[in-house]
Amino acid sequence: MDGMTFSEIDVKSLPDGAYLLDVREPGEWRAGHAPDACHIPLGELQGRVGELPDGPIYVICRVGGRSAHAAAWLNHIGREAINVDGGMQSWAAAGLPMVNEDGGTPFVA
Repeated sequence: MDGMTFSEIDVKSLPDGAYLLDVREPGEWRAGHAPDACHIPLGELQGRVGELPDGPIYVICRVGGRSAHAAAWLNHIGREAINVDGGMQSWAAAGLPMVNEDGGTPFVA
């Protein structure tokens, strides 16, 4: 990844009140996401980085690839970002809560 670095955390190790940034596409987000997550698709992140708070940002996607790129880029520009290992697939497998934007049963798309 061109020398860019990031650290990773297991979904079960996320601290209470962590700022969770979901970088998946809108359809994936609508299907199911963490209740308190913030949604900024990866393709919009550079233009919307100013919306992110100071402090640690925990980045999640479907399985961890896009979030790893996002975390590496955020760290490269001086932010503190941690990749959530395994993404929403690990989140769902761990039985953590999810919500669906359409009012249906949430799932990982």
